Amino acid sequence: MPKVPSMSSKDLVKLLEKGRAIFVRQGSTDHAIYSRIIEGRRYSAPVQMGKKSLDPVYCKRVLRQLKFTDEEIERLLTI
Repeated sequence: MPKVPSMSSKDLVKLLEKGRAIFVRQGSTDHAIYSRIIEGRRYSAPVQMGKKSLDPVYCKRVLRQLKFTDEEIERLLTI
């Protein structure tokens, strides 16, 4: 299980985009919706925008909702 650090919203978005997640739309609040297609199925997750520090548990939850595997998360964090 990879250890995900605390990061800003911008850093999390950069990480998601490296993993080929795409921006879908801006939510009605301060959330942006990102999506990822795996084996023909679409997975989506909301990302809080404008935060300087997101909790590591929150970051990991977003990555899991988008179906990133442990290996993919480790690879994204080391790049």
